[in-house]
Amino acid sequence: MTREQIEAILKNAGAKTDKEGHGLPDGANVTFHVAHDGASLSFQKIESVRFDGELVYAKSSKQSIALAISDVFAVAMEGASGQTARRPAGFL
Repeated sequence: MTREQIEAILKNAGAKTDKEGHGLPDGANVTFHVAHDGASLSFQKIESVRFDGELVYAKSSKQSIALAISDVFAVAMEGASGQTARRPAGFL
């Protein structure tokens, strides 16, 4: 992916931009799916993202990571603006 693609996804998730990067609203988070040389990993519950050149720094409540932007191949959103929470059958 490119920086512009990731920024568009974050904007769609309701991320607000400040001097420290892109912060997601309460209850929203993203998952970065990355791959390099045949190995793939997923980093879940990312709450804020910052770009620096060809790197993306992602922070969750438990970890901070740095990734090459070119290694990110998918971004999944959870609890983003415009999405409704899943409700089990029988609950309103």
